Amino acid sequence: MTATRQRPTTRPADSATDADIATALPTAPAGDGGGGGGGGGGNAGRGTGTLGTLRLLLGAGGGRYALALVVDALGAGLLRPFLLLYGVSVLGLDAGRAGLALTAGLLAGLAALPLTGRWIDRGARSLPVAATLLVRAAGVGVLLGTRGPLGFTAAAVLLGLGSQSWPTAHAATVTALVAGRTRDAALAAGRSLRNAGLGGGALLATVAMAGGTGTLRALAVLTALACLLAAALVWSLRISVPATPRAATTAASAAASTAASTAEPSPQAGAPVPVPVPADGRGGRLGLLLNVANLPFAFCFDVLEVALPALLVTRLHVSPAWSSGIFVGNTVLVITTQLAVVLRLARRSRRGVLAASGVLLATAYLGFWAAGSLGGAAGAAGLCAVAVLYTAGEILYTGTGTALVVSAAAPAQLGRALARWELSSGLGRAAAPATLTALLALGPGVLWTVLAAATLLGAAAVRRFGPAL
Repeated sequence: MTATRQRPTTRPADSATDADIATALPTAPAGDGGGGGGGGGGNAGRGTGTLGTLRLLLGAGGGRYALALVVDALGAGLLRPFLLLYGVSVLGLDAGRAGLALTAGLLAGLAALPLTGRWIDRGARSLPVAATLLVRAAGVGVLLGTRGPLGFTAAAVLLGLGSQSWPTAHAATVTALVAGRTRDAALAAGRSLRNAGLGGGALLATVAMAGGTGTLRALAVLTALACLLAAALVWSLRISVPATPRAATTAASAAASTAASTAEPSPQAGAPVPVPVPADGRGGRLGLLLNVANLPFAFCFDVLEVALPALLVTRLHVSPAWSSGIFVGNTVLVITTQLAVVLRLARRSRRGVLAASGVLLATAYLGFWAAGSLGGAAGAAGLCAVAVLYTAGEILYTGTGTALVVSAAAPAQLGRALARWELSSGLGRAAAPATLTALLALGPGVLWTVLAAATLLGAAAVRRFGPAL
């Protein structure tokens, strides 16, 4: 499936060719399934830093799309960490009511994911991305104009709709532009850039917090303007793909399965052999198993944001600054190393890397348990050390999960496959805060052993049932 623009006879001046993209990548195999455009390859050792991230994004979608990602990430970072504080400080809501409104927004966003997936499967690519940004801008507009809880809830729902659909729409757009391991690298580069923007925006917002409620309103205005600018940039790309009839996709899958069963072994020793999605319904069941296995993996994000801060303050009785330090260190490592790790592991099976991420995360959870048993500052220092291992697991997970889903999806069902994956991640994240705090109340040993066991079970399911891509 190849990407087309509504005006295919013109090519944006800021867009790059496959050869331009290749210069940002080390030598890596390009072949695998999934929809998309050009291939991968390039010079070893190049493109693993910030410059490589920008070059990959420039090559994949041109300067406008790269700029849109930067603007969007900065705008989201300005307001997202302080949305609850806005409801409490500016609108005078109690924390419980504001929290319920944010939960409603999260659930509304998750409920809309299947619709986003179907829209993508009809050929839309850049338009859903622009729509998510416009919806978020509308949510901020409602937030600025409201004075009570109903308006805050409406704003939270709009913001939730836009935020939850963004990863699916963005991944589908990248898939329409590049293919193979270049696509994996472009997705990783986008995550690194978004993490950097979120961190930078949150830092700016933290510095500006001294200005009080007036500053919070100003941050909201800047967020709305950033979303509108990013939406205009993405909209101008006009990227779409031809919709693939489901019958044609099923026939292609059946032919691929037959060819794979009679083909000679690959002469390249050690290269992973893709396994086509079965045309007899097993592909749907395997996809369901993969999404279920993803649930415990999704808890890892709230381990950093919920479990570790609570453990440090309530059990080790140390300063919250320790949790802030762990968070900053994690963010820096993800930003600076994720693209390099994805490129380094380009010769490995995505399924194997995703399963390995579960083993690393489970090992880190047990390490948190052991370090926390030291108590006090020694225990906090131990948690910081183990957090490096945790971050390695997170990098492997986020660097291969979406890429595996994209590679395994039939072209006509790419949007729905991405939506189901993001839905499983969102459900895991929605359940994580209550689950983690409840387990911690039973004791750190219960928390970390349950998390480790569940994640290992998920890793085993990925290794056993996941597509070998």
